[in-house]
Amino acid sequence: MSRTTTRALAGALTAGGLAIALAGCSLIPGLGDKPAEPGKAVGFEQVQQAVIQLEARGTFVDPEYGGYEGAGRGSGFIISEDGLAITNNHVVVGAGTIDVWRGGDQSDTLDARVLGASECLDIAVIQLEKDDYPYLAWRKGDIKTGIDVYAAGFPLGDPTFTMTRGIVSKADIEGDTAWASIDSIIEHDARIRPGNSGGPLVDSEGRVVGVNYAGEDKYDYNFAIHRDEVQDVIEQLAAGESVLSLGINGQGIYGEDGGLGVWVASVAAGSAADKAGVEPGDLITRLGGVSVGTDGSMREYCDVLRTHGPEATLDIELFRPSESSYYRGQVNSDRVVAAVANVGGGGGQPSGDFADISDDSGKVGVSVPVEWDDIDGSGFTDNAGNQWARVTASTDLKKLNSGWSVPGVSVAATPTGADPANVDALLNSTRQSVTPDGCVSQGVQSYADGYHTGKYEYFTGCGSTKADYVAIAAVADSGGYLIYVLIQALDDDDVAAMDRIVSSFIAGF
Repeated sequence: MSRTTTRALAGALTAGGLAIALAGCSLIPGLGDKPAEPGKAVGFEQVQQAVIQLEARGTFVDPEYGGYEGAGRGSGFIISEDGLAITNNHVVVGAGTIDVWRGGDQSDTLDARVLGASECLDIAVIQLEKDDYPYLAWRKGDIKTGIDVYAAGFPLGDPTFTMTRGIVSKADIEGDTAWASIDSIIEHDARIRPGNSGGPLVDSEGRVVGVNYAGEDKYDYNFAIHRDEVQDVIEQLAAGESVLSLGINGQGIYGEDGGLGVWVASVAAGSAADKAGVEPGDLITRLGGVSVGTDGSMREYCDVLRTHGPEATLDIELFRPSESSYYRGQVNSDRVVAAVANVGGGGGQPSGDFADISDDSGKVGVSVPVEWDDIDGSGFTDNAGNQWARVTASTDLKKLNSGWSVPGVSVAATPTGADPANVDALLNSTRQSVTPDGCVSQGVQSYADGYHTGKYEYFTGCGSTKADYVAIAAVADSGGYLIYVLIQALDDDDVAAMDRIVSSFIAGF
């Protein structure tokens, strides 16, 4: 990420195929020579004395390097005489300790505490130990294209203060990056580099116009969070309130087949994500029923929080690479994430695109590969008179119903058969129907996914194609319904897709 780390000095990071960096160079001489008056807003010549360098130390999990304990350095700036300061969320969230130096003075280390942060806005408000500080004031009036601006901070983790000069090239645009989704940002050409994250973008009078958070080397783009966006949330963050945040230090991840989800590098202790059981190293794939990180950015993740608010109870699904398992549960609920049985045989992540489908009544839903576009949502009545809602999907339903030549899934649920005894009855019936076709049972296993409790049975060697077959029968933990899931897989992609299917099926009565 844009934070400079001691493990790997982040000269650049890749987001959506572009090299993203954060920091500044080319020192402007003469700044900071005149002492700033304590407890007063500084002028342009004293900007350095209100800019801080932060070192956040903790344990982080990187999608490339794995887990490591390290220290990352970024920038920030003081906004009040009592030591309230601004930096980026990705600089400090998840850290165990934070050390601060003011104006490049490494001889005086200040303690700091994170009051509030937002992963979507990439803003954090911190409190320095109480004192009488010089501080930066905000620019008054409009921020227009063409005004002179200066990026201030400590690039590349160096304690030497730097400023770079440029102009505002675009005064107010949207910005979706791997680690933020912001409605109002400023594009400018005051060069920034890794380590400048969280530092101020000031005008020729030393007034703050924005908070630097990203740059792109190839085309020399430099971005700052707009002053108005920051000012709108300062009071809430300073009061410890969540603003578009579940408490993660995250980034969108883009793979060969497209966006994979939102990677969690660290989690703020006591946050909504922490209480839900989200851990560093998790990959969030769905939030509030919406696939996230599909374009390698935080856009969909943050749109869900904008729609519902960070205090809302939201379904969450994630993949935990360390266990090759899917988890699902809820944030802001007592239903913490629980492992979905890895019925796919431990095969890793599914590839390709998925679509959410449901039965004709809207009672049963599941996520399936988009290629399984032959869909039947009609229900049925069993011999005992139970009414079932059901959705079935395959590349060819006629072939699915007649043999082992195509993959597919059937999810059915009934509210009148929610009896644990029916779990065994369903599995016994399935076993009797498939074993004549050569299916070999791998044994009956317990099943629990945080929503349902029951059993599943995995079969291999089915038919002439030697297909895999899974049967899941379970009762909703609420006691509201019995659910029955059948999955047929022919190749490795189908087997990998099982994990996504099993992590997504649900019913509502």
